[in-house]
Amino acid sequence: MQKVFDIKENKQKFDELLAYIESQDKSQGVLMQTLHKAQELFGYLPIEVQKFVSEKTKIPMAEIYGVATFYTQFSLEPKGKHTVGVCMGTACYVKNAQLVLDKLAKELNVAVGATTEDGLFTLEATRCLGCCGLAPVIMVDDTVYGKVDPKDVPEIVANYKK
Repeated sequence: MQKVFDIKENKQKFDELLAYIESQDKSQGVLMQTLHKAQELFGYLPIEVQKFVSEKTKIPMAEIYGVATFYTQFSLEPKGKHTVGVCMGTACYVKNAQLVLDKLAKELNVAVGATTEDGLFTLEATRCLGCCGLAPVIMVDDTVYGKVDPKDVPEIVANYKK
């Protein structure tokens, strides 16, 4: 069950975002920087934050939503404390990355693209991570694990539950 976004609880972050918006040159391209700042502050871009950005920048909500949903670096849902990405690039895929992804989904009890109920993990299928010689590869936060076998998954996950 997703927690309701509390605007009052996040007042300080809204104030900081407003200060950032007001400090920006109103030239073209301000939306990307503003959304990056908003995501840095809130961890994701809930509809309340998108509406706030729209009101303060006078950029139509449709444009803000379009940018937020087009670029993969933006998230409309809260992310877990740890992001687990499974490379599904060609080299990893042919080395059974799908089995690793399936094992992670089962181990974490979460669908790909979702966050565990405890908020600890977000599971993602990613594009090439550039470690083809180590295929199949997973990345937990900034740590790369190469030549991952599905049987390695419980131990990797356990390291992050501590």
